[in-house]
Amino acid sequence: MESKNLATQALLKVLPEEITEEQVFNLLEKPKTSDLGDLAFPTFILANSLHKAPNQIAEELVGQINSDGFEKVVNTGAYINFFLDKKAFSNDVITAVINEEDDYGDQNIGKGGNVPIDMSSPNIAKPMSMGHLRSTVIGNSIAKIISKLNYNPIKINHLGDWGTQFGKLIVGYKKWGSKEEVEKDPINNLLKYYVKFHDESEEHPELEDEARSWFKGMEDGDEESLELWKWFRDLSLSEFQKVYDRLDVQFDSYNGEAFYNDKMDAVIDTINEKGLLQESRGAEIVDLSDLDLSPALIRKTDGATLYITRDLAAAIYRKNEYNFVESLYVVGSEQSEHFKKLKAVLKMMGYDWSDDIHHIEFGLITTGGKKLSTRKGRVILLENVLNDAVDLAKKQINEKNPDLKNKDEVAEAVGVGAVVFHDLKNERRDNFDFNLEEVVRFEGETGPYVQYTNARALSILRKAGDVELIAGEDFGIDDPNAWDTVKLIQEFPETIARAGRTYEPSVIAKYSLRLAKSFNQYYAHSKILSDDEGLQARLALVKSVSVVLQSSLDLLGVKAPEEM
Repeated sequence: MESKNLATQALLKVLPEEITEEQVFNLLEKPKTSDLGDLAFPTFILANSLHKAPNQIAEELVGQINSDGFEKVVNTGAYINFFLDKKAFSNDVITAVINEEDDYGDQNIGKGGNVPIDMSSPNIAKPMSMGHLRSTVIGNSIAKIISKLNYNPIKINHLGDWGTQFGKLIVGYKKWGSKEEVEKDPINNLLKYYVKFHDESEEHPELEDEARSWFKGMEDGDEESLELWKWFRDLSLSEFQKVYDRLDVQFDSYNGEAFYNDKMDAVIDTINEKGLLQESRGAEIVDLSDLDLSPALIRKTDGATLYITRDLAAAIYRKNEYNFVESLYVVGSEQSEHFKKLKAVLKMMGYDWSDDIHHIEFGLITTGGKKLSTRKGRVILLENVLNDAVDLAKKQINEKNPDLKNKDEVAEAVGVGAVVFHDLKNERRDNFDFNLEEVVRFEGETGPYVQYTNARALSILRKAGDVELIAGEDFGIDDPNAWDTVKLIQEFPETIARAGRTYEPSVIAKYSLRLAKSFNQYYAHSKILSDDEGLQARLALVKSVSVVLQSSLDLLGVKAPEEM
């Protein structure tokens, strides 16, 4: 950004007074290739006021610009092209990284403000499938990104631990299950009962009434149903934790839907006091027709509450508990209308802070173009995918580096990291098809490619031996092969800020791929370990690349093995 400011100030001295500093700054762009310079200013905006062709304007202005701080300033067609002073610029960038190391890119945008992040949120008594991966890793990465911007993320695993599905599960367990069977293989057997319930209920709809009755018993405090519910919950959490440990994801709160059972009456009372609660066919609703939304169903005819009732209670609780500056919900795109309703009802209740609630929506993972479905039993278990990814990573490590120490540990970091990286390199709103063979490759746009590039950089530094990189030394490099890498390193802080603004981890993943590719091209074309006066600067660049690649991987929740 400093180089952009430098070019802006140089241009302001020669441009007409009516052109503002902000306009100039925003019009400056990055040329497609380095041979066209590092910044370019289009002169088309000046054609009408100066009554000249843009090409002529560019040529005349270049002759008037003071090029201090730049190697040169030239015109190419209608553009004024600025070439930065490579040695001075690279020295500034590399010195900053060597001085700051892991703190490089830290910014105080958030000023310590609290940001609850509702994420992962699997349903109790169902396995963690590939369908749960997105919310978990997107939420975890956003937490890391905004922490770098000095927000205080509060990761909440809003467990699906309440609702009519537990009535169905209890019916399934009592009809077709046993305690011994559940304790032997909790999640798979509970899933089996759930799927069987749905198959049987198509032929025997009375099962649905039984399920509703059991859930109503849970809400009314029935001892047997609550005991079964707690048992299912404890078994499920124990199984979930195995997956979270492998993903290296921690939570600050496991308050799920059940936590809000005693908080909903106050919410319903407030809705009623505001004159918003209406009766509709025996149920209680909030009419949202003025907003082109279907009604928000607050309480069903049998008195049972719904998702939105609990989400209203949760939103109010989180505001009171954390006084958040933003509240994020990392939930699939198919729930878009639900969050519109949630925000609308909160707004109508008089809570203007509802504007600070954001639905961080994401698309589906498909396999063979088909959506995953728990109800139909078409489930790809996340733990199995992680196991297969690790096996694939181990196979490639054995082929490429059979003598590697800590092979199992590295294979775990590479395999799990590959799955996480693949998810996050896709823009979160996009659907994508999952193919494990494509994901765990050491070449191409993959997590292992970035990890391997970092390991290569560290290997170069080990080979260099005891060369001490002392801050204050001249780290300026004028090698054209290093130039794109230096510029990418300088872009890291703004890249983090952009990822935070857009809640988009793919910004970081794509950046890390560009940096890895750029560094590998530099490595292929320049001799780094040549013993001459530029050695320390080159090693400082290699160290800077490693620092930024490791920070990028960390922001994605991916580990960076030192050797591969």
